[in-house]
Amino acid sequence: MRRLMAVLTLGLCGALLPAPSRAAGLDLRLGGFFPRANSSLFRDDNELYTVSKKDWRGFTGGIEGNFILARNVELGLDFAAYSRSVDTAYRNYETPSGDDIRQTLKLEAYPLGVSVRIVPTSRRASLAPYVAVGGDLVFWRYREVGDFIDFFDPSLPIRADSFESTGVAPGFHVAGGLRVAVNEDISIVGEGRYQFTKEKGMGDDFPELRLDLSGWSATVGMHVRF
Repeated sequence: MRRLMAVLTLGLCGALLPAPSRAAGLDLRLGGFFPRANSSLFRDDNELYTVSKKDWRGFTGGIEGNFILARNVELGLDFAAYSRSVDTAYRNYETPSGDDIRQTLKLEAYPLGVSVRIVPTSRRASLAPYVAVGGDLVFWRYREVGDFIDFFDPSLPIRADSFESTGVAPGFHVAGGLRVAVNEDISIVGEGRYQFTKEKGMGDDFPELRLDLSGWSATVGMHVRF
């Protein structure tokens, strides 16, 4: 999966460096992602471990190249990254000595998206609100590492182990934002976005669970016009 992500990133970087006559701008964004965390994976984790939905809120960052399609209409190509590690323990089980049985859960998501953006003002306006809609491919990876109880053994032994699943989920998003000009070529941009993804069976080490990566993100960053 890492090799695939490297290829996709290089491809996107190439897309972000078109001929100057076609380029409208480049955005760099940082913020937070707030997953809905409402699929069977999260419900199973919440029941078994000391983790809740809000624990999956985490940092996100991304880059977008946006190009003029027509007056007040832009095409955006973007790549973002989200990663969150949560240290947990079993809710209802302890070691024979009374200590917690601890694990680390880690979720990563890498949305690769395309957007059509409507900007009702001119490119050089001091305040430029916009709305956008688009499609995504979300590359994801989920891992659990630590000490685990073997529930298939009546003696319930505790063993160090790790479990992993990877995949790709299609989806789409809607967004709204505001660009605030600093000068003719640079703006500060704030954006709120809701990402919808199709709930997917996880497979690999979690064949009975499903993952939903839908959720809100809020970012601020810099928009550079060309």
